[in-house]
Amino acid sequence: MYQIVEEAAEKIRTMEVRGAARIAKFAAETLKKFAEAVESNFDENMNKAAEILLNTRPTAVSLYNAINYVMRYEGENDAEKRENAVKRAEEFIRWVETAHERIGKIGARRIRKNSVVMTHCNSSAALAVIKEAFREGRVAEVFATESRPRLQGHLTVRELSNAGIPATLIVDSAVRYFIEDVDYVVVGADTITANGALINKIGTSQIALAAKEARVPFMVAAETYKFSPKTLFGELVVIEERDASEVAPPEILSLKGVRVRNPAFDATPREYIDVIITEIGAIPPEMAYLVIKERLGYAVFEEGELKISPKHFD
Repeated sequence: MYQIVEEAAEKIRTMEVRGAARIAKFAAETLKKFAEAVESNFDENMNKAAEILLNTRPTAVSLYNAINYVMRYEGENDAEKRENAVKRAEEFIRWVETAHERIGKIGARRIRKNSVVMTHCNSSAALAVIKEAFREGRVAEVFATESRPRLQGHLTVRELSNAGIPATLIVDSAVRYFIEDVDYVVVGADTITANGALINKIGTSQIALAAKEARVPFMVAAETYKFSPKTLFGELVVIEERDASEVAPPEILSLKGVRVRNPAFDATPREYIDVIITEIGAIPPEMAYLVIKERLGYAVFEEGELKISPKHFD
């Protein structure tokens, strides 16, 4: 029975399933399948499954919110709990599926005709904005960074090409060189904190800084399930560091006195962000607190764990 969860966790851990939205949806789908397979001791088994999934990607708040939403199931017995958990998983999956369409339409309206856009990593939400803007004649070309070391930018240009959108792939270190040719930067998000800061793929903060200097609007496309309730209570976002072998060959790793570090994410201050595009509208980063409070809902710490009660799912 736990094979369902273990296999899913491995796909998230090894980045076979990547991207905050895809991870969140995949986690909800996994918990749904697992709930349907549990025959007894429903609470105990579901808690164990949730813990396995939660431990895969500590920075991805979308994973936390997806699991937390499903795990708020209710019922008097195992049958009722199973039914409610499956229902909540399906609700969350629909939320993921409809958010991108709304974000695309809202974000596209903020882009002028025939603009050049730069993007980073491989964000389905950011691509939703870019694709919709292209359909409306608002995007003429896209600069996409390689996004080392996992090269998610290669996925992005392939997706842009399939959509018929002219794209230029650049190395991460060339952002400052090309920023003067760009009208907008559109990126996704792994986490939005309570104070409006953005946690995203490593290199995002450098792009935001270059955009600020060049007076290029910096837009973040983020579903509201990427906002972090934990940060309301002072908890810091864990910046995941991945294996050094992703960025250096064995002959470098074996050098005496040489240390190789590979942070997967960085933090972009809210001062560098012009607007956050969500499925409920375009908001300034300062409104992150209200989104967390009103959209996700939150309660208090219970037995050392933050309990949230998501609401307004449609």
